Amino acid sequence: MHVAHPISRLHLLLPFALPTAASAQPALQGLDKPALDKLLERATLVERVIGDDFQRTLPHERWVARCFGVGHAAAPAALRQQADDAASNGRADPSATAAAAAAAAANDDAPLAPYMLLADGGEPRDAVWACVEPVHVQVAHDHLVLIDPETLQLSTDDAAALLAVARPLIEELGVELAAPTPLRWYLSSEQLGALASAAPLRAAGRNIEIWLPHEAHTGHRPRTWMKLQNEVQMAWFEHPVNQAREARGLPAANSIWLHAQGRMMPVSRPFERVLSQAAATRGLALASGAAWEMPPATFDMLRQHTGDQAAARAAGRGTASVTLVELDQLSAPFVQQDWPRFRAAFAVLERDWFAPALAALERRELAELALTLCGDTGTTTLVVRPIDIKKFWRRRPFASLLP
Repeated sequence: MHVAHPISRLHLLLPFALPTAASAQPALQGLDKPALDKLLERATLVERVIGDDFQRTLPHERWVARCFGVGHAAAPAALRQQADDAASNGRADPSATAAAAAAAAANDDAPLAPYMLLADGGEPRDAVWACVEPVHVQVAHDHLVLIDPETLQLSTDDAAALLAVARPLIEELGVELAAPTPLRWYLSSEQLGALASAAPLRAAGRNIEIWLPHEAHTGHRPRTWMKLQNEVQMAWFEHPVNQAREARGLPAANSIWLHAQGRMMPVSRPFERVLSQAAATRGLALASGAAWEMPPATFDMLRQHTGDQAAARAAGRGTASVTLVELDQLSAPFVQQDWPRFRAAFAVLERDWFAPALAALERRELAELALTLCGDTGTTTLVVRPIDIKKFWRRRPFASLLP
């Protein structure tokens, strides 16, 4: 029999939870979310980062990187701590919130590949790494479009067969290759540190021209990467794996995508526990020494599996631990603009997470709930505590958070 142990402080990270104002009507039509609406109404705003349409990294990845102090995140993280402290004292600090948001919005850095490699079982060492993934690029009327990588549905065996063909092409260039999983590879070269690249989901559904890797200071396309990409495309063009996939009506893996390059560095430890499926978040948790687990299906399952050992660790430090849970159910339908599926996933989050978390706050079984809701370009973080639930005069409609 499971025994429920109180979670002192819980932080829910929700990638792609905020559709744009233009998409709000089809995305949210008929969606009933009373628990989330009440949480947002009564919460204190900690930080809002607007971002822009041409940032090359994902807002939730930038948020995670800043939390752990990765990249150019130290100053924004310090400013964000000021806003967090103000919220903890039950008061909003507009200057700290605005300063944190401005600093964060200017930061388009998420060098997460070495931490992804660590999560996949590799050893990043003191080297620059970039993540490379097989993708499908579709020919449109006069340009090329990157398709959401999730729709590729590439099996481990098929990915391994494609990797076997690509490996000698990569090694010919004198670039180190690590592939602890065939679905995601890692290249190491000091030259990669000078590149600007885009996350696959950032470029998905768009003309890839402006999202392709380029030298950050000159804007020039790196010849080595272009050569490798072209050779892999030709080697995979009539590969048996792709022929079999096309015969089954699946898109071919016809190109590769490079992103998240950077060098591993020491990180801070903002969370006691991290529950996430994302390789970058898992890797940062491992690097920080935080406990890591896969996220459970529901809030109640999280409480049931919060054991005495975690509570004892927090008590031994004399501080209340923070548990981060990354809930990624909205990402695929958002990127694919499948709004019925988006609403269905949102309804499940309302039932399994928001409603029971609200009930736990009302019963004072949860000391603090933080919510970081992300859109296509920005993030909004709010904090709500048991005392806030009674502040019936507070009003913040969900629509006011949409970018």
